[in-house]
Amino acid sequence: MNEDRRIIIGVYHLNKSLGKHFGLEDINLQVANGEFVFLVGPSGAGKSTLLRLLYMEDTPGSGQIVVGHYLSTRMKRSTIPELRRRIGIIFQDFRLLEDRNVFENVALALKVGGVGMGDIKRSVTDILSRVGLYHKRYEFPHALSGGEQQRVAIARAVANRPAVLLADEPTGNLDPVVTRSILELLFKINAGGTAVLMATHDMELVRSFGQRIIYLDNGRIVRDKEMIYMGDLRDRIDSTGVSRNAERFRDREITDNEER
Repeated sequence: MNEDRRIIIGVYHLNKSLGKHFGLEDINLQVANGEFVFLVGPSGAGKSTLLRLLYMEDTPGSGQIVVGHYLSTRMKRSTIPELRRRIGIIFQDFRLLEDRNVFENVALALKVGGVGMGDIKRSVTDILSRVGLYHKRYEFPHALSGGEQQRVAIARAVANRPAVLLADEPTGNLDPVVTRSILELLFKINAGGTAVLMATHDMELVRSFGQRIIYLDNGRIVRDKEMIYMGDLRDRIDSTGVSRNAERFRDREITDNEER
């Protein structure tokens, strides 16, 4: 396989019960390095459940999940925080710390990863400039609009340069104009080589962007389709970025093993 198309997310015969019912049933999918995929379905279809399983907030009933070089069947509880530092996660409700300003919210992800203060300042300055919020760096979340708060959440999610970005209904509470600007930002991040898996129930939204769409209904994948893009949004986005994202997992894994 071409290295730039390495599988970065793999889900194989995944089952997850919620009470007496299947939350997810026999899920099989792969996401390649640098791919952008929409995960679509009505409320209760299993989208959020699948994303939680990918970042190991919950455990499968059976089957296997592979993210980078991490396997759910071999994961130790002590290794889960390490995995999450290599995955960016965006939520519908932002989950910003209300007592921290914009700069501090983004910097927190780097502090947890042990990055030095000088590097944190440079990285956060660069990230906030890219999401158009450097001028708001000293503002607190309550002073920001919904779209601005989601941009801060995105900045925080990509602070550690993750190979994978998981987005759970990131535009669910935003108006159409702000929604489109958030999608454009996610496409720019994806153009740099980050794989993006975005859950949404808004079919009309995703049809206009020409990306692969995985349809979930009642906990099962009912369709997996590559769309043909007909609009002009992607034409405005630099798509030349190439990144060996899978190698980020492998190189770090080797280092961690050597340290043990």
